[in-house]
This record gives sequence, structure tokens and C-alpha cells, in this order.
Amino acid sequence: MKITDLLTKSTIKLDLQSTQKRDTIEEMVSVLDRAGKLSDREGYKKAILAREDQTTTGIGEGIAIPHAKTEAVKEPAIAFGRSAQGLDYESLDGQPAHLVFMIAATAGANDTHLKALSRLSMLLLKEEVKQGLLDAKTPDEVLALISHFEDEKEKEEAAENEAENVASGGDQETDVNAAIAPTGKVLAVTGCPTGIAHTYMAADALKNKAKEMNIDIKVETNGSDGAKNVLTAADIEQAVAIIVAADTKVEMDRFKGKHVIEVPVTDGIRKTEQLINRAIEQDAPIYKGSGSSKSDDGEESSGGKGRSGIYKHLMNGVSNMLPFIVGGGILIAASFAFEDQLTGERSPLGDILSMIGGEAFFLIVPVLAAFIAMSIADRPGFMPGMVGGLMAANGEAGFLGGIIAGFLAGYIVVGLKALFKNLPAILNGLKPVLIYPLLGVLATGLIMYLAIQPLSALNQGVINWLGGLGTGNLALLGLLLGGMMAIDMGGPINKAAYAFALAVAADGQFGPQAAVMAGGMVPPLGLALATTFFKRKFNDQERKTGFSAYFLGAFFITEGAIPFAAADPLRVIPSAVVGSAIAGGMTLWFDLALRAPHGGIFVFATLEDGLISVLLYTLAIAVGAVVTAIMVGLLKKPVEQR
Repeated sequence: MKITDLLTKSTIKLDLQSTQKRDTIEEMVSVLDRAGKLSDREGYKKAILAREDQTTTGIGEGIAIPHAKTEAVKEPAIAFGRSAQGLDYESLDGQPAHLVFMIAATAGANDTHLKALSRLSMLLLKEEVKQGLLDAKTPDEVLALISHFEDEKEKEEAAENEAENVASGGDQETDVNAAIAPTGKVLAVTGCPTGIAHTYMAADALKNKAKEMNIDIKVETNGSDGAKNVLTAADIEQAVAIIVAADTKVEMDRFKGKHVIEVPVTDGIRKTEQLINRAIEQDAPIYKGSGSSKSDDGEESSGGKGRSGIYKHLMNGVSNMLPFIVGGGILIAASFAFEDQLTGERSPLGDILSMIGGEAFFLIVPVLAAFIAMSIADRPGFMPGMVGGLMAANGEAGFLGGIIAGFLAGYIVVGLKALFKNLPAILNGLKPVLIYPLLGVLATGLIMYLAIQPLSALNQGVINWLGGLGTGNLALLGLLLGGMMAIDMGGPINKAAYAFALAVAADGQFGPQAAVMAGGMVPPLGLALATTFFKRKFNDQERKTGFSAYFLGAFFITEGAIPFAAADPLRVIPSAVVGSAIAGGMTLWFDLALRAPHGGIFVFATLEDGLISVLLYTLAIAVGAVVTAIMVGLLKKPVEQR
């Protein structure tokens, strides 16, 4: 089956009107539906969006390939849409997409259909194909162009297969490249969740680049029709390194003892030369089996450098901590809707919501620390990290204390592994159940115990200092309190500002309370705005977190900004502090007073002087959030440059 059997005049639209990703998907789904290719329009759209939620199919270079394999498809088809002005498809390179191919595969798509779909993905890597599609005036020209290059591709594949058979006597496992570099053979595995686009694009990109570099390579594809060109034991034995460019499960234990580079499938499309060079130089840890790798110095990891180092460990903690922030934070905020704002008494339902949310919130720092440590040292690091994080939480060291505890526990356990690596084999069973947990938690706990005491003293000192300032200069005090709320976002400095506001509120001074809440609402709101208006500076997961931050900020849950601060503290924290300080300063400049200590928008009604105060308070928070968003947008690097 040829591509032009799946792509027809009725599924080509050369003048896409949409400018945003979701609207484009809607428009392309409509093209397929009108052509009679779908049995369930909404079901297919849902499958497409689910694939986009895993990672964007805007692969860069002006191309997007949304795709889904689902029972909602009546017959396999391809839709092509072109946007002359370009559209925001949240592409990996941050650039507008001009060419959109939407692939619809039936749940039971046969091998012939899948080969045609994968062949399209490979053709799009050719610059002359892309340019021809941009220049085509009619659907007939599009079909003729694709048919021409598909015929050429088939001839190339036939010639390569013939060369393989001549060179190997018919052995189908021989690589497509005849030229063998003296540095050795490189292997690769590609795979994406759907297995009908990125899988084959990455494979073709790696093979083409290897051919240019005169490197012998063999690529296994883990597509929707199963694994093809499977790597044999002999291949693996001869390999200098293996590149695993996949966003889906790959059988890894067969690579034990080899240098393995693990990256997303999109890197196999966009960073081919870099990956091949790393493989040739063996710039990767040695895989030890059971999901972990081990570098030559004995430290375990999941592969490679860059994001597989400190950033990877930090993100492992943040991603596992995030559900506790979102779920717990929203429940706590919701509980204030069932509270008498003047007396502070909650209804039974409010108490239940507050209790559940509070328990979830209490686990934020321990979970952060535990999963950072686990990322560094695998499962033996989890328990010491959890205990260190619990100590940080009880000692009011905040999320910064959790980060310190996580890295401390992780590397202590890594050190223990190195220390006991020559233990007699008969005692190896004691390592994970006795030696690592006992010595790991002891060392982590002792160091955290010593570190928490200075933090507590610092916290008390800040509270005393704030008390000495009084309220003589309201605007300056507001700037100070607002900024402090954003410095550590729930840590000791944040708590010090909040405690000061509560203390003066007991004496009937409610202005600082308003400044503190404004300063605490700005960081998540500012980061939410930044993810909306500076999309290129954030990855898919961060943009999704940004949507939740709108709600967390509105509910005065400052911790909603922690995932961003933890990932990029040098840019995010100063931006948040400036915005929060402005909001706090404006609040006291307007002489606003808030009687409720918590609850965000739920308690705006407790502002003194009625509606005008609500409007001014909203203005102060909005200005602070906009300032934070603009600073983050200007300071952060685009995702592709990180």
C-alpha cells in the first residue's frame, strides 16, 4: 500500500485557518470526519489529545504529526494541512508549524498500512519534500510530489536490501550501511507510545546521519506492529554503545554491561549527530540491568549527562511531589469556604477538607526528598531521603531543606555502595535490608539534625527583626513582607513573614496580613501567566503545572510555584520576589486591611471598606503577577536551549 492510498484529495487542506494547537487538531479532525474516515469523531479527537499529553508531536522544523491508533477510525487515512503564516503547535524547537500531517490508524491496522504510515514519517525528513509541500498549489501537486519521492524511497530500500544480501549472503540482520567505521558498531532502539510516526522518523534520522559519518549502525524499531530489525545477541556483543531513543518501554536487560544512552525519541530525530558521537566516544554509563546504569566510578544513574544528572534527580522529586501540592492545596483552600471569616469557626465539612489537605501538604517535603534520593541511589536511597525530608518538614526548613535532605541521603547511600562494594558475596544480601538503610538513615539524620538547628535560629531571628520594624513605613513594610513570602515559598523566611502578620493582627493591625497574602498569591499566579504567554520557555509538563498554578495562586497556595523554583531557582525566585514585593507594597500603600489570614479569593470579602478595597487588592496582586511573569519570560531560556 502506498501513502497516496491513504492521503487523498478529500483529506488535504492547503489553507488551515487555526493558529493554536487545539484549534488545529479540531480543524484536522473535521477534515478526516468529513471524508468519512472516522466512526467516532470525538473518540478519535480524544485519542489524539491523549497522545499530545504524553509529549507534543510538533517535532520541529515546521512539522507536526499528530497521530492515533484507535477503534474510532473507520479506515486508515492521512490528512494533510498547511498553514502559510504558521501556527503555534508547541513544537519542540519553539518555532511555528507550517505542515501538519494527521495520521489515523485503525486499532487493528495491518502491517501494510503501518508501513505506509511510517514511510511518510521518513519522507518528511527530506528537505526537498518539505519545500515541495510548502510550494504546492493544489492537492494534485501534493499527491504527485509524495508519490514521486515514495517511489524513490522504495528504490533506495530495494538497493540497500540487495547490497545487504550480497554482503552477508542473505543474512537479514546485517545493517543497512556498507561502510564500517574503525571505531566500531553503534546500535540503536527507537520507540514512541503510538509507534507509527516518531519511532520511524528517529530510526531513519539516525541511519541517515550515521551514513554521512561513515559509521556502522543498526536500528531496531519498536513500532505499533512490534519490534522490527531486532538486535541480536551477536549485534550487542560487537556494539561499542547502544542509543535508546524511546518514550515507551524497551527491553533493557539484554544491554547489561554495555554503554547505554537513554534519551526521548525526539532526540533521535533532532540530535542525531550528538548521539552518535556520544556512542562512538562511549560517553554513557554502563548498564547494570533491572532499570539502572552504573558508571565506571560506581555511581548508579539512568544514563548519560545533562538532564540525567542533578536536573534529573531534582525533577524526579518535583514530579512525585506535585500531586500532593495540587490535591492538598486545593482541599485546604476549599475548606475556607465553610468557615465563618470573622470567628474562624469551620463547619464539620470544612474541618474534614482541611484535615485531608493538611495531611497531604505535610508529606510534600518528605516525598520531595525521598524521590530525589531514590533517583540518585535507587531504592536504598528512598528511606533515608524520606526521613531526612520529614526532619526538614518538622524543623520548618521548607522545600529547600527537602532538596538538601534528598541529595544528602542519595549521595550518602551512593558512598555506602562504593564503600561496601568489595564485601564478601555471602554478605551481599545484607546490603539492601540492613547496611544501606541503617547507615544511610543514621548519617542523613545526624547531618540534618545539625543543619536544622541553625535554620530554626535564623527563622526566630527574622521574626524578632520584623517585630522591631513596626508599621511606621507601611509601603516599605509591605515590600519586605511580600518579598519574603516568595523567597522560600513555605520555608522559614516565608513562615517568619506570615507569623509576624498573625502577631500584629492579634493587636488589631490587619494591613500586614493583607500584604502577606498578596505576596503569597503572586508567585504561582505569575508563573501560571508565564507558562501561558511565554510557552517556548517551558516544556509540556511545566505548562500543565502552570494551569494548576492559576488555582493554587487564587487560593493563596504559594507552594504552587515550588516546581518552577526548584527546577530553575536562579531565574524564578528573583522574579517571584520582585513581583510579590510590588504586590505587598501596593497593598499597604493603598492602606488595605484583611481580617482573614488564609483562603485567597475566598476571603476577599473580609477586606475592610468593601468593594473598592477588593478592586484595589485585586489590582495589586495582578500587577505583581504580571511583573513576575514578564521577568520569568525574559530571564528563562527557551526549552531547546537548556
